[in-house]
Amino acid sequence: MRKTVLFIIASLYVCRAVAQVTVVAAIDSIEILIGQQVHVTVTATMKEGAKAEFPVFKPTQQIIPGVEVLKSTEMGVKGKENGLVDRQVVYTLTSFDDTLYYLPPFVVKVDGKPYESKSLALKVIGIEVDTTHVEKFFGPKDVQDNPFQWSEWGLLFWLSVLMLVLLAVGYYLFVRLKSGKPIITRIRIVKRLLPHQKAMKEIEQIKADKMQNQENPKEYYTRLTDTLRKYIEDRYGFNAMEMTSSEIIARLEQALTSDTQTADTMKQELRQLFTTADLVKFAKYSTMINENDANLVSAIDFINQTKLENVPTEEVVKPELTEADQRTVKTRRVLKVVIAIIAAACALLLGIVCYGLYQLLN
Repeated sequence: MRKTVLFIIASLYVCRAVAQVTVVAAIDSIEILIGQQVHVTVTATMKEGAKAEFPVFKPTQQIIPGVEVLKSTEMGVKGKENGLVDRQVVYTLTSFDDTLYYLPPFVVKVDGKPYESKSLALKVIGIEVDTTHVEKFFGPKDVQDNPFQWSEWGLLFWLSVLMLVLLAVGYYLFVRLKSGKPIITRIRIVKRLLPHQKAMKEIEQIKADKMQNQENPKEYYTRLTDTLRKYIEDRYGFNAMEMTSSEIIARLEQALTSDTQTADTMKQELRQLFTTADLVKFAKYSTMINENDANLVSAIDFINQTKLENVPTEEVVKPELTEADQRTVKTRRVLKVVIAIIAAACALLLGIVCYGLYQLLN
């Protein structure tokens, strides 16, 4: 008795489970003209989460001889009550033979088990042709092009013309840029002598020309004082070449403040040197040989006591461009910027034209 009850319960459970899966096929029209299309909707009702496999047909595949499947469209899943869902697939069919077709059941596998829908009928109706009045029929027409509409192509045409104009202008500017000789500037680093080094080099030359200087004391003192003036100008930064001897001594009194006794000695010797030089150059004063040597030694002592040692001996020399070269550099810079802008504009116009052509031709 107990086994019988269990068997009945199990049978009811299986029947309930089977009843939860149904497959229904519906056709939207049972009659169509030759070449028309009809839609068959296959709906599978199943438990939520169940896996369903619908029939798969390739395009133009015949479901039965004479009836073709054009496409199949998945319509998605719709929820229902009691944990059930509907899944639908729509098949588009057509036929070119006028007859009555029997459409076999559609088989849907749910969790691997097949379930069939009911069979359907489709009647394809032919078009009656009156062959007794042939004059009513017209022959095939030639292939005709779509009418040209300027409103669709006008913008693309003018954008293309603008792009060609910009390309021509850009090419002209590019040729002009390449034809011009570029301005090349090089920064040079030169080694320079310190003021005391230049002065001592000149004094060494004066000493080498001793015999000649003794014969022409005016030239001797002119060279010696010019060397000192140039040294003082480079060392202290005032225009000693354009000053008188007294003005130079007065300016040096303000600069020489380190050691009073040494400064007084140097100023006294320097004043004596410049005074002797003025007498020789302007009053035709005749000097003694030892007097010339003493003044030379005074000049050397002044240079050695006032020289600066720890000064950079390298100087960066930047070439100065002429006004014409500066204009050329500015012009070349402007040309490069304009060419870059034109290239970017042409690339943008090309993209717009290509996209527009794609939209019109597809």
